[in-house]
Amino acid sequence: MIEAQSLTKRYGEVLAVDSVSFKVERGEVVGFLGPNGAGKTTTMRMLTGFVPPTDGTASIAGHDIFTDPLAARRAVGYLPETPPLYPEMTVTSYLRYVAAIKDVPRARRREAIERALERCALTQVRGRVIGTLSKGFRQRVGLAQAIVHDPPVLILDEPTVGLDPVQIGEIRGLIAELASGSGESQHTVVLSTHIMAEVSAICRRVIMINEGRKTVDESLDDLKREGRSLESLFARETGSETPAAAGASQ
Repeated sequence: MIEAQSLTKRYGEVLAVDSVSFKVERGEVVGFLGPNGAGKTTTMRMLTGFVPPTDGTASIAGHDIFTDPLAARRAVGYLPETPPLYPEMTVTSYLRYVAAIKDVPRARRREAIERALERCALTQVRGRVIGTLSKGFRQRVGLAQAIVHDPPVLILDEPTVGLDPVQIGEIRGLIAELASGSGESQHTVVLSTHIMAEVSAICRRVIMINEGRKTVDESLDDLKREGRSLESLFARETGSETPAAAGASQ
């Protein structure tokens, strides 16, 4: 579903991402980990077509990001760390706008919006102005814009950052539902986070990068069988303390 081949990004003399390769199969939920500045967000932006690679390539749902960029973008739902919201719009009008720019056919647009509202538990605030919503609800709107065109792939960058413990639990549950399908479309998910408990609760596999290079690509089941924790793995691979020891209890 996702295949990155030697993805590399330079900013002048700075090598932000250094020949990163990995595959994510249909229906997988992968935690994408690394310290601040490791290249996680840059890699995600390359996969979503927001930033062109300096070298290497990637395909999303069989569509090459270079040779078939429009189809590759249509196959991805992207939630950046700061959701791309318009605070003066209502939830429904914003999703209508997003559905239009993501080429959801006019005949299917109302159905797609209703589906996104229901899946993200936004029906009770559909007429509210986004700027008046709590951060937890704004994050739900961000997820709704990522899924409104029903993409097979979701790429989520720090989806619970800045939320309180109750909101974190709600968003984690929603992501887990989107990944499992729960009677609806099942999404392949790449989730970037600093909270180890989040990866343990949602993901089946972890990919870790440090200083722009991939250092780990293992299933959580294998780690558990070997008696290793994500916290100790992170500390070993990055030479630092774990990024969210406090987050493990959230």
